[in-house]
Formats: sequence, structure tokens, C-alpha cells
Amino acid sequence: MTSCVSRCVYDMKALLFDLDGTIGNTLPLCIEAFRKAIEPLAKKSLSDAEIIAQFGPSEEGTIKALIPGHFTEGVEKYIEFYKQGHSNWPEPFEGIVETLHHLKEKGCYIGLVTGKGLRSTQITLETYNLADFFDCIKTGSIHGPVKKERIEEVISETQFDRSEIMYVGDSPGDITASRACGIKIIAAAWSPTSDYDNLLSMQPDYIFKTIRNFRNFADIQIMANKPIQ
Repeated sequence: MTSCVSRCVYDMKALLFDLDGTIGNTLPLCIEAFRKAIEPLAKKSLSDAEIIAQFGPSEEGTIKALIPGHFTEGVEKYIEFYKQGHSNWPEPFEGIVETLHHLKEKGCYIGLVTGKGLRSTQITLETYNLADFFDCIKTGSIHGPVKKERIEEVISETQFDRSEIMYVGDSPGDITASRACGIKIIAAAWSPTSDYDNLLSMQPDYIFKTIRNFRNFADIQIMANKPIQ
């Protein structure tokens, strides 16, 4: 594992990205929307820790776990507050959009594999002007974490060799899922919500504190000389 550019060059053809905490600082937005949607229906206050403890499934799964008796209303309220609140987090991380476009121009397949639900994912991508950018978009499940399964879907659909794919994510679960799929994991530690020491302790293949360093690394790893057909 390294946090700097490796001298070993891989024939990397595909990068799969997480969304929350990797492309944008949306975790605070998620927590705020959950609190506004759930607390009036639950008739009690919720701490950040109580909300985060239910993360893993999509937002629908989190709401089902916290207010099962108000599921439909809770989901609609969450989406409403998530969309409204996005104006307070209108931009992705500085440099990430330019990096994504740069990597695609170099011929890299760029996919999105997130645990978020489809509706909130679409809201964020539209806000970031990335709605039509990704080569594939895989979202989460109400029933629980499915990142491993979603990565496997991409591998099956694209037929890339596992050695040609890397996942970029900011959570321990991203590392676990990538390991389970047999692909390399790049830990994104540039978000203010990321826990660098915890990520480092899980021994990802690579870890970066800045998007600039990640971009420099990815530049060297991409061996394609022309766009992938």
C-alpha cells in the first residue's frame, strides 16, 4: 500500500467510483435530510451516530430501519429535504470533475458504484452536472449493503479482467467489497468526513489525501492509448 505514485504501472482500464465522500462532501447533507425527515415522524431526536449506524442499505433501508411505520412518507420527506438541502452543498470536491473528464479522455472506463438509492443519486449527479457522464451507474439496495454485488455486475457486463479495474472509495466498506471482488482499492481520504487512520489500518492498495495526488497516480496507471470501444 502506498500514498504516492507507484513505479509499477498497471494496464488499468476501468475506475469505479463511490459517490458520498468520494466525489462530493454529501455525507452531512444525507444526515441533515435524514434528521429533518425522520425526527418529526419518530417524535424523537436522533444523533449523528444513530443515523450513521443504519448506513449500509440505501436511504430507503435506513428509513425502514428507523421508522418502519412511516416508511413511504419518510422516504418522500427524505428526498424532498435532500433535494432542497443540496443547494448548501452545490459543488463536488474541487478538482474531481476535471479529473473524471481527464481520465475518460485518456480512454478509461469510468463507472459509479454507490450504496445510495437511485433517486438521491440522480439528484446529486444532476446538481454536479454529471448525470450523463458515467459509463455505468450502480446504486444500492433497501435490503442491505450490495457494493460487492454491484461491482461484480460491472465486471460481468464489461468483461474487464479484475486486474484492469480499481475502485475508489472513502469507507472501510469500500475496501472490504473491493477485496471480496479481487480488485484493487484506492482509499479516498480527501473528504473532511473520512477517517484516514482507520482507512490506513485496513491496508488499502493505495490511499490519497488529495485529488491532485490521485490524479497523478491514475495518469501513470492508465495504459490505453485510445478510447475503449
